[in-house]
Amino acid sequence: MTQKTSELPTISLLIVDDNPGSLELLATALEQPGLQILTASDPEEALDLVFQEHPQIVLTDLVMPKMSGLELLERIVHFDPAIEVILMTAHYSTESAVEAIRKGASDYLNKPISIPALRDRFRATIEDIRRRQKALELQDELRGNAQFERIIGNSPAMWELFSRIRRIAPHFRTVLITGPTGSGKEMVAQALHRLSPAASGNLVTVNCSAVVETLFESELFGHMRGSFTGATHDKVGLVEHASGGTLFLDEIGDMPLATQAKLLRTIQYQEVLRVGSLQPRKVNVRVVAATHRDLRAMIREGKFREDLYYRLAMVELRVPALAERKEDLPLLTRHFIEKFSQQFDKRIRGITPRAAITLGRYDWPGNVRELENAIGHACMMCLSDTIDVSDLPEYLRSPEQAQSEIARAVTDKVTVPDSESAAPASLLESTERQLIADALAKTSGNQSEAARLLRIGRDALRYKMKKYGLIGSRSN
Repeated sequence: MTQKTSELPTISLLIVDDNPGSLELLATALEQPGLQILTASDPEEALDLVFQEHPQIVLTDLVMPKMSGLELLERIVHFDPAIEVILMTAHYSTESAVEAIRKGASDYLNKPISIPALRDRFRATIEDIRRRQKALELQDELRGNAQFERIIGNSPAMWELFSRIRRIAPHFRTVLITGPTGSGKEMVAQALHRLSPAASGNLVTVNCSAVVETLFESELFGHMRGSFTGATHDKVGLVEHASGGTLFLDEIGDMPLATQAKLLRTIQYQEVLRVGSLQPRKVNVRVVAATHRDLRAMIREGKFREDLYYRLAMVELRVPALAERKEDLPLLTRHFIEKFSQQFDKRIRGITPRAAITLGRYDWPGNVRELENAIGHACMMCLSDTIDVSDLPEYLRSPEQAQSEIARAVTDKVTVPDSESAAPASLLESTERQLIADALAKTSGNQSEAARLLRIGRDALRYKMKKYGLIGSRSN
């Protein structure tokens, strides 16, 4: 292999030809500032370079020993369809040209190739790639500008939400946040608190669906020693703990009716009465409530107090479902890839176009939380530096998009950790070890084939085999 680089290469080209003279001629003819040129005379070596170096352009001969240019094209497109693959042949036919284009080739050139025409063709290809790079840079800049108090969105619905939060935060005493599960209601509550005059106080979160009904009043309002069996000491309730700050009541639709009545009094008079006490205590607390339920329907069914609803809903903020703001999907996807790359200590640079299309076709009933978990799963499963369809959870993939049996089998075995907690290194490593072991088993220990199946280079595979004690397999 030979390599020629400019001082600051921004685009990488791999030239594949079993004729060393042609390699040298093409590399010399196409050399220019800002272009890194890699060469390979062996298709298998070329695949390793694709996995390791991730070139943006591959120029390959069609007829080669061991592996044809069409087979190499298929494997490259399988790895990353964004790579521009250009085929060259001295045996041109309309049928082979059509097949090459159908399989994903960006161009099909007939030998002998005019060097000036080849340079013009590459100049246009490089300009296209640089435009795409610029678009990605702009997207990253947009993502930076599309964050509001850690909430990401650039859709009209989200800008309207941001505007309402900004106007409400300095003045609210009570706010009701509605929206489907997983849409980000808690993040809205956090933004309201941070932008309010009570930002220096506590933000106390109560998940109303997780509190045992018999302990609700004690948890919220506190109790006095001896007020019930097991009350061995006085206890400050969460409302008192939030005094001077904000109380966030998540899923308030699950709060018992008896507790709702006492909460209404607390909001109206800014005081709490501990269980077993006759002396009310003054508090100064802002209340943010959130629910995915239809509280008006619950009022009609006698399951929610109408007076509490109107007290809470003086201001109501609705968080849109992800399906209502799909234009935010690329921003959120890049944000979560960056998050999990850091969390898992893995270098993941992005997502393939076909994987992005797969995400865009899905309706996301679990909203942003579901997307976060899907990207977390993909980042954990990804062995290369780019997420592809095979790395996504299986339910997101259609049968024709599903990749190898190995990826499917391991996907079934792995549970993605909750997004709020870092994945244990042992889980990540055991997943990776299982993937490699299964690939080696599927290829009868052939390291070259296993590396291609896993979409990593042979050197990377050997390093990981040594790391996980997977030794004794043949090289090829």
